[in-house]
Amino acid sequence: MAIRAVVFDLDYTLAVPERDRQTLLDEATDAAGTRSIDRQEYLEAHGADLASETRAPIFDALIEESDPVELASAYRRVVEDTLVPVAGVESLLGDLRESYGVGLLTDGPTRAQWGKLKTLGWTDSFDAVVVTGALPAGKPDPRAFEEILDALGVGPRETVLVGDHPEADVRGAATAGMVAVQVLDGRHGRVPEADAAVDRETLAGDLREFLLQQASLS
Repeated sequence: MAIRAVVFDLDYTLAVPERDRQTLLDEATDAAGTRSIDRQEYLEAHGADLASETRAPIFDALIEESDPVELASAYRRVVEDTLVPVAGVESLLGDLRESYGVGLLTDGPTRAQWGKLKTLGWTDSFDAVVVTGALPAGKPDPRAFEEILDALGVGPRETVLVGDHPEADVRGAATAGMVAVQVLDGRHGRVPEADAAVDRETLAGDLREFLLQQASLS
């Protein structure tokens, strides 16, 4: 079946922070005048509360004595200030839209993820955007993938999902019946559910080549 759409994850796939996330958390807690938060502690709370508008419920669960709204705002600012696009992806998105429907499926609070897109200048770079903060569940729940497929008007086998996380992106997409391309950056090894793997540093060129190969097979 021919590929009609390409769906991307956002964080660590299309854009990365210039400083590590623990440093960003430390900067946010310093700015808010509260205790430090371990990155793993934050990730566990984040995973338990993906369906929200902001990160305030996440921080409220972590530090009861802090102002969660202030802390969420501080963290959003430091993340946005350090976010940079992966080399070549801005031209890649434009090129792909000439031949494919291009979507974004990203986990996280709606205000945080749309803030990143605004900072990057990407609010109009996709044909459809689904932020799981507006859904009952995030990736790898099949409902998240169904939402972006419905928004693009395509079937799963007609769609390539490009993402870095082995469980949320690759296994989630494979379970949904999509073609899964794993983006590798040294943090995770390739998982068997991936139909292909590309290095993040060469994502733009490698993905173009993969799509050309798929087109020749259809």
